[in-house]
Amino acid sequence: MEPETRTLSAAVREHLRQLCLHEFPCGTGSWNKSRFLPQTSRAWRELIPREERALSPGEETVEDLLGLVRSAHSPWALVEGSSAEDLFLKELAIQNPLMLKDSFFYTYFRLLRVVDKDVSLVDKELLKFVKLKELVLSANQIKEIDATNLPPTLKVLELYGNKITSMQCLCRHPPPQLQHLGLGHNKLLGPLESLYITSDHWPNLVSLDLSFNNLTDLQSMVAGLQTLPHLRLLLLQGNPLALVPHYRGLTIDSLARLCVLDDITVSSSEKHLFRGLSHSEDLLAPEAQLLVTVGNLRGVLDSSVLDPEPGPQGPFITYNYYVTYDFVEDEEGEGSQYGGVLAEIIKPPSMEQLDEDILEEIIEDIEESLESGLASLSESGELEESIVSGASEPLPRSIDSAEELAKLRPLLDPQLCPTPGTVLFSTVPKPWSDVIPCNYEMQHTLKDLVPLKAFLLSGTVVTVVEEKILSWPVEQPSSADSPLAAKKGKADKDKKEKEKDKKDKKGKDKAGKGEKEPPKAQKGSKKQKELPKELHQDPPVLRVLGSSPVVLEPLLAGEPFVSTVCNFGVIRTLEADRLTLNRDAKKNKKGKKEIKSLVSVYESDYQPEPLTVEIQIQLIQWRSTEEALRGLVM
Repeated sequence: MEPETRTLSAAVREHLRQLCLHEFPCGTGSWNKSRFLPQTSRAWRELIPREERALSPGEETVEDLLGLVRSAHSPWALVEGSSAEDLFLKELAIQNPLMLKDSFFYTYFRLLRVVDKDVSLVDKELLKFVKLKELVLSANQIKEIDATNLPPTLKVLELYGNKITSMQCLCRHPPPQLQHLGLGHNKLLGPLESLYITSDHWPNLVSLDLSFNNLTDLQSMVAGLQTLPHLRLLLLQGNPLALVPHYRGLTIDSLARLCVLDDITVSSSEKHLFRGLSHSEDLLAPEAQLLVTVGNLRGVLDSSVLDPEPGPQGPFITYNYYVTYDFVEDEEGEGSQYGGVLAEIIKPPSMEQLDEDILEEIIEDIEESLESGLASLSESGELEESIVSGASEPLPRSIDSAEELAKLRPLLDPQLCPTPGTVLFSTVPKPWSDVIPCNYEMQHTLKDLVPLKAFLLSGTVVTVVEEKILSWPVEQPSSADSPLAAKKGKADKDKKEKEKDKKDKKGKDKAGKGEKEPPKAQKGSKKQKELPKELHQDPPVLRVLGSSPVVLEPLLAGEPFVSTVCNFGVIRTLEADRLTLNRDAKKNKKGKKEIKSLVSVYESDYQPEPLTVEIQIQLIQWRSTEEALRGLVM
């Protein structure tokens, strides 16, 4: 069902009705009847000026009535935000109510302001306002305007926050004297809009606001703007075309008479810096460049101190930590562009791709890996944590039923899946330290600017992830089971015998020369524990330590970068930090008394640092023609 069409004239009549210009204390009535008697023949005694006559009982003076309208505490006062024209009409309705006729309204109004009144149609009744100079119709439901219904006297037309998709409707019969046109926050889209911004349609235009639309073709837009001889103020920020690095420089160099661009004064020094850039516009690619930097990660809980020492059969557990963020995906696909050391693109499978058969295979693989390490886990008394996001809880110490085994099955964390149309980027996984330097930089180059604008409006999500990997020794097949292994064993035996003969010969030579042989290791001497040479790794267990949205809309409003420290709150505990302190002190070969003293001091003033990560997203904008040419060469 289509919404009901509401005309501008109907909105104006409704507004005048709400002003109550014919009700107390305005208009005529018992409160001022002696001042507005019928025009009949009267005796000479009645020709005394009415202001000097004594008031009848129940009447009010003009000053008292005006006070009721002007006082902020009066029930008849205007609502907050009313215009000066509304106050003037209220006072006029008290002082001379007989003037308030339709002919007066049509000739009185120079400014007509109808904001947020659900107006969708500008009808021809507007032509009756013969002296109208300014028309403000912001925040309505207007999709297009019949320009023939606009008074030719208009000098200011504001249509902010409507649903206008093209300027073509305004160019059929534009007001010839128009000096300011405000079309910000509409739905203007496409390269053809530049055809409607020429001196043929707007010969006297001084100020133009097209901010926060979906205009994409900067070169065509600038070519149309060059034909406006009186243009001095221009707003284009918030459009996709303003995201390219050469936006401000090309606009300033192309429009020599421009004084203000995006509410920033164009100085003579800035014009000098961008001189000549418009001559290279054929080389300027219509693509945006954004630089993402991830700094230090702090306040991470050292989970390794909570795990038991691994037995000879494992599991050997390692932890790594990294930061992810989602970013808009270009049409050509960023996955083929990035593969360097500093960036990894993560594309988790969608839920649609994970059908029942695939899920069963994943579960079977994990069950097999778990069965191989259940004995050592039960001996140590701790089991692996689940990979659901948020706070992790210890799993049962023994697995006696399929129900408990199901708790170990991996779950897809929605926080580790990018939103549609985006790609998930991550820093390089790094081991735990008190401060983990991510040292991450990634430059994103995007040609499809409209989705980029939508992404900046919605923002990105930064997530800190803990990666836990369990490794198990690989069992070597026996020689009886494998003929290939038997051949290999025989070859190894022959090789060892040859090496032994060489050593014996070498030892005899040394003895002849008087050299001493190194002492042999005694039986029962302590040997350093060595990890098995071959380990089988389970799929990594991922746990989200924290997730936070980052607002990117300031980049559309002209800010050069967004820099923030994402604070996820405190996740460290006193028990874990105490164990970490003990371990580090032992590595530094401190004594027991010294360790105890350190722990005591640490616990007395324990203030855990919150989990934080530094991130900055910069929209690259060239600051001079020299920088632009340097960027083109690179």
